Amino acid sequence: MAEYNLISADSHFVEPPTMWVERLDKKFRDRAPHTVKDYKGRGGEWFVCENITPMAVAGFFGAGVPSAELPAHSKKGFDEAPKSVWDASYRIADQDRDGVDAEVIYTSMGMPLFGLDDAELRFSCFRAFNDWATEYCSYDLKRLIPLGLITLEDIPSAVDELQRIAKKGMRGAMIWAEPPGDRPYSDPDYEPFWAAAQDLNMPLSLHILTARSGTGANPASGKDFLLSLANLHHQIERSISVLVYGGVLEKFPGLRIVSAENDVGWMAYFMYRLDTVQHRLGALGNMKLPLRASEYIKRQVYATFIADPVFVDSLDRYGPDNIMWLSDYPHTAATYPRSQQIVAKRFGNLPDEQRQKIVRGTAARVYGLD
Repeated sequence: MAEYNLISADSHFVEPPTMWVERLDKKFRDRAPHTVKDYKGRGGEWFVCENITPMAVAGFFGAGVPSAELPAHSKKGFDEAPKSVWDASYRIADQDRDGVDAEVIYTSMGMPLFGLDDAELRFSCFRAFNDWATEYCSYDLKRLIPLGLITLEDIPSAVDELQRIAKKGMRGAMIWAEPPGDRPYSDPDYEPFWAAAQDLNMPLSLHILTARSGTGANPASGKDFLLSLANLHHQIERSISVLVYGGVLEKFPGLRIVSAENDVGWMAYFMYRLDTVQHRLGALGNMKLPLRASEYIKRQVYATFIADPVFVDSLDRYGPDNIMWLSDYPHTAATYPRSQQIVAKRFGNLPDEQRQKIVRGTAARVYGLD
């Protein structure tokens, strides 16, 4: 089997359970995110904080667990978590085992915190994470590439924090997958932040489960949970639509947006739909964009996927220069420890140039890794 030089464009930290309590501003420490064992009699260990939907921590480190063993695994807590949670050297060893050269690393527990109602608490949580993540990745910044967390209620503070984490070595940042309904991303208030991200060359990620309204997925809700998971990418569609139709990508041509862990197969139709509406009905909305919507997306929007086979049939519409493979390590959906085999199976028939861009080259270019 051929060996592929892989860069995961979307892997995850698993934050140690005491990190928030130890690092938050003192006035927030009694409200810090934390874990609770056997939350409401559900077994296992759960991540909780004020109004967010509690999440079982075992799902954050279920990589490589056979499907039949997942029910038992879901009852595990941090006392059975892999050593890579605390020690970056073990994470590098897992990369070597999986044939991965480097990872762009997102938060795990920080994702539901995007839905915290208290903006000041959320800002403090994000700042604490940003400091911890850069320290963790300092073990090997060529292979461990941290992305920061930014909240956008207060734009001057958001700009300051983006500048601060860029100086600390972070290569990009996560923002709301979908902002509050009364403050869409076309709002001029955001413009100083878009300008800062452009000037700092910091890609901004819209990751699944990070909308201001919350994760949109409550495991306790039964069928509604499955319906939510199946449709979460619509949050990203709405945000990208606003960034395009609202003229943000036109005004900030160096701004780069990453649709993270939302797969890619839907993107070709989405672009077609935006173009069709723009062409046929744009005059009704006084839309005066000089480019087609799809051209902005191909110029400035990137997307990550785990094992989506559908997009391969539409690479002529949205191609390897925009698409980035992800392993999702160490989450339950991860390709670890079989990433090499899965890449070979899924993309072994693609031309070498296309395959190398998808599994390495585009991520290296977007995050300045080569």
